[in-house]
Amino acid sequence: MTIYRRLHRRFGPRHWWPAETPFEVVVGAVLTQNTAWTNVERAIANLKQARALTPERLLTAPLTQIARWIRPAGYFNLKARRLWAVVAWWRANPPRVTRRRPLLPLRQELLDVYGVGPETADSILLYALGRPSFVVDAYTKRIFARHGWVRREAGYDEIQQTFTRALPARAPLYNEYHALLVELGKHFCRPHQPNCQACPLRDLGTLRLEPGAR
Repeated sequence: MTIYRRLHRRFGPRHWWPAETPFEVVVGAVLTQNTAWTNVERAIANLKQARALTPERLLTAPLTQIARWIRPAGYFNLKARRLWAVVAWWRANPPRVTRRRPLLPLRQELLDVYGVGPETADSILLYALGRPSFVVDAYTKRIFARHGWVRREAGYDEIQQTFTRALPARAPLYNEYHALLVELGKHFCRPHQPNCQACPLRDLGTLRLEPGAR
């Protein structure tokens, strides 16, 4: 919580996820795999322009058409199949039902959907459904590994447990925490030439930069 409070004082509330509806969060969570968010925004804009940002339209459109809409997000043929599978799951599991289901079985069910890994599943659970499932991304691992709070070789589950064991299981807290870490990673804890001197967490932990980071 010390880390969280530091970041919140520095950056303020982030109002995440950047989407107008829970369904848009779901679509964005799939499209953001292995690409920058600016590319996702362009793909979502295409879907909106085509009036295709609905489960019904995406599930009835040919995969080739979906691929054309989401082309800016990269890997568009692969992501078209993944998006279709996730949208099919979403329509079969409406939020009014999934928000009441036990979290761990629900998460595993999402992980069993084609193309859904832990980060995508947790993003959908947290940001689309408001469930307390902490999201771990490259920013999170980089920040915590550099400060010595997790092992450099730590996997997703180990890093996630670092947070869930130390924090109350509250979705608003997880939401804001992850968004704050993204902000820190974008502006200070960059892969190369990190701005350690101005980092809000500079006096916490033991800094362990990887070779070539300076």
